[in-house]
Amino acid sequence: MTNRRLRSLVTAILILAVLLPIALSIWFARSHANEQFNDELETYTASARARVEMVIEQAREALLVLNTLQTTPCSPEHLLALRRLAYTHRYVQEVIWMDGLSPRCSSLESSSRQQPFPPPDAVTDKGFRAWYTSRTDLDMSYEMVAIGLDRYAVIIDPLTFIDVVPFSSNPINLALIGTASNHIIASTSTLSPDIWQTVREEHSISLTRHGNRYEILPLLNAKLMIVAWASLAPLEKAWRDQLLLWMPFGIVISLLAAAFILRLLGRLQSPRYRLIDALHNRDLTINYQPVVELKSGRVIGAEALVRWPQPDGTWLSPDVFIPMAEQTGTINQLSAYVIERVFEEMSDWLRQHPDKHIAINLAAQDLSSTVLLERLTRLCAGASVATRQIVIEMTERSVVDPDITGPILTRYRQAGFRVSIDDFGTGYSSLSYLQELEVDILKIDKSFVMALERKQVTSHIIEIARTLKLEMVAEGVESPQQEAWLCRHGVQYGQGWHYSKALSAQAFMRWAEENLASREDETLLAPPHA
Repeated sequence: MTNRRLRSLVTAILILAVLLPIALSIWFARSHANEQFNDELETYTASARARVEMVIEQAREALLVLNTLQTTPCSPEHLLALRRLAYTHRYVQEVIWMDGLSPRCSSLESSSRQQPFPPPDAVTDKGFRAWYTSRTDLDMSYEMVAIGLDRYAVIIDPLTFIDVVPFSSNPINLALIGTASNHIIASTSTLSPDIWQTVREEHSISLTRHGNRYEILPLLNAKLMIVAWASLAPLEKAWRDQLLLWMPFGIVISLLAAAFILRLLGRLQSPRYRLIDALHNRDLTINYQPVVELKSGRVIGAEALVRWPQPDGTWLSPDVFIPMAEQTGTINQLSAYVIERVFEEMSDWLRQHPDKHIAINLAAQDLSSTVLLERLTRLCAGASVATRQIVIEMTERSVVDPDITGPILTRYRQAGFRVSIDDFGTGYSSLSYLQELEVDILKIDKSFVMALERKQVTSHIIEIARTLKLEMVAEGVESPQQEAWLCRHGVQYGQGWHYSKALSAQAFMRWAEENLASREDETLLAPPHA
């Protein structure tokens, strides 16, 4: 992944890191409020189920006991037994002895005037029968539940089934429905008929209608159904309360995540990562400044100069990004990139012109090992380019420790590469370096070329190079006068705007071919020597 794509990814993660904790806070708040609401509703429904089952079980137990009595029906002993059983079973309101479906006596009266029971509303698989009726022997209309077995029935107040206290901050309603008769046996509030119809049609166990949430719990053995419901209005308030609890955590996490990712993004936007990104994307370009023979004006090669175009159309100076590469530890990658590009662009031209060369600048870190030497050797062999056609240029400042650099430069020369000292005279130990290092070419810095008429240092540099039998290249030649002075003093080669600015690979090769062709024409037109 390129650094540019990585930055885009990190930016996207930054946005996500800011929004996600806040979104999660909202989600957690709503989820927790919903969970608490549903738990309360489900807990209350489960409590109601336990209550219904307890009441039914007590009724069954009473009926089983009644059917073991051996006394004469409706006798004083029998009536006393009925009263005792009703007294000891708290949910039983009345105990009735029946002849078929007709009540004959009960725990409340010795002789019953009540009309015969209709066919039961429900019959269980164990023979228990159930009636849901409003008729009583007290001449009043009151919903009651009768559960019978054989010749006995017990009367139970329906509200007993739903007498459950909700341990909830929200009001919860409860209804008990007979599934066989579709009859609402008991209810703490009015249950909408369409809800019951929806339950029957969809066999739902939970649904939301009309701003309420309903929880349905069937009791198949008793052919009953419990419906518990609560308004959703308190849920919105609970959600806002939960949001006030969760949101500060989300904001803190968002700020911490944003700070961390911004720091990471800042590192990715640092000069080091920008340079790595530019190398990976091959954004850096190589220009070639021609080097010519001063006497003939013929091109003999070029110096490879790396350039970094910026998104706004400007160019970042090598004086800025090369020291930056040295400081950030990416100079080896930069040098390797330049070498690869030179061979991609110029290997064909070098094969066609075996007497020409390309000079490549190396830094101090490049000369601390033989890694680049081995790479250059492989590239030359692979491209069929003679090693003498590659000139290794190094500045005086790059020779930090001649004891380390010297042997490696010797290895370059032994492999056939030529070595050049660039910007000679700008350092503090020029002469000592020339004595300790084996080099082939000395490049006179353009600052000395520009001051030919005012300072005599250049002539002394030339004399030193002659004494050491080094070839000389003058940098920054910008006028015919400078060219003539350098030629008179024995400098062999020059480069500068007097000949050409630095050119792209294709433009340099066109310029070089035109230069060589024009010099051949001048040679053919020149008069023969007498």
